[in-house]
Amino acid sequence: MGKKRFWILITIGVLLIITIVLVSNIMQVGESLNRIHPYVEYGFYGLSVILVYFLFINPVRVIVFSPTFSVDAMLSDENHKHKLYRDAAKILIQKDTLTAEDKEMLKSHLHNHEELKNGLTTVFNTTIKKEIDKKIVYNSKSVLVTTALSQNGNLDMLSTLAINLKMIKEIVEISGFRPSYPYLAKLSINVLITSLVAEGIEDIDISEYLPNKFGDALSDIPFLKTISGSIVGGIANGLLTCRVGIITQKYLYNDNKLLDKKQIRRMAYKEALKLMPLIVGEGLSVFPKGVATVFSKPFKRKSKKMSEEE
Repeated sequence: MGKKRFWILITIGVLLIITIVLVSNIMQVGESLNRIHPYVEYGFYGLSVILVYFLFINPVRVIVFSPTFSVDAMLSDENHKHKLYRDAAKILIQKDTLTAEDKEMLKSHLHNHEELKNGLTTVFNTTIKKEIDKKIVYNSKSVLVTTALSQNGNLDMLSTLAINLKMIKEIVEISGFRPSYPYLAKLSINVLITSLVAEGIEDIDISEYLPNKFGDALSDIPFLKTISGSIVGGIANGLLTCRVGIITQKYLYNDNKLLDKKQIRRMAYKEALKLMPLIVGEGLSVFPKGVATVFSKPFKRKSKKMSEEE
């Protein structure tokens, strides 16, 4: 209970920091609008309250109040484990995400512990994973385009924060579960850091702040120094958002013990590298032809190399 309380406090602390950042940015813009007319400032504050609720508060509410599918690694009672898996299967059966075949399979395995676990693993690795990947690609692409076209650091930060929260909410809705409190706290820190990095990413050496495999991929882009900083920043922000989505998925797998840590770690890197060419290709479609191809090649090469090593 003490550990759970600790992680809840960490999550609350991160949310307070995010709230302070939001309020300070809103007040800064409001003060500048006051020079036009006080009523313009008041109208902006009213609009901000509505946007903050739908873009920030509501996603957090959905995430926090969703059920968690957490299996205690020290739990020795197989009957208790089976009950957790059975309850999880019943939740998934009610969702529209699963196909009719998936639902029938889970229903037929409800009374067999090992078959039910294997069935849940199959569903998480096929139908649910495909739907989650679609959301990760779409939201990462949105961050890439938004921050690549934007020339405002505050706007980059707020849009990245909002899109990341939206993506996590959608992943939770698809899977039917949220990560446990410890992972939720770690995830909130990842989201905060990703959003803060987005504010000034054009002024930093991107490869130094990304995980090794991601940094190497980005460093391989030819003529990096001659390409627009906005495009590079957009790709880096999109990659970080993709990583947040993969981490969310990873935490769900780790909570329910359907995959071990080695499998999860390998999946996280491999899946992110596999998704990035699609994210970059679709995201840079608004730019001159050929740009997307140049930026996609390093990720394709890294992904192919990882597959060959396996």
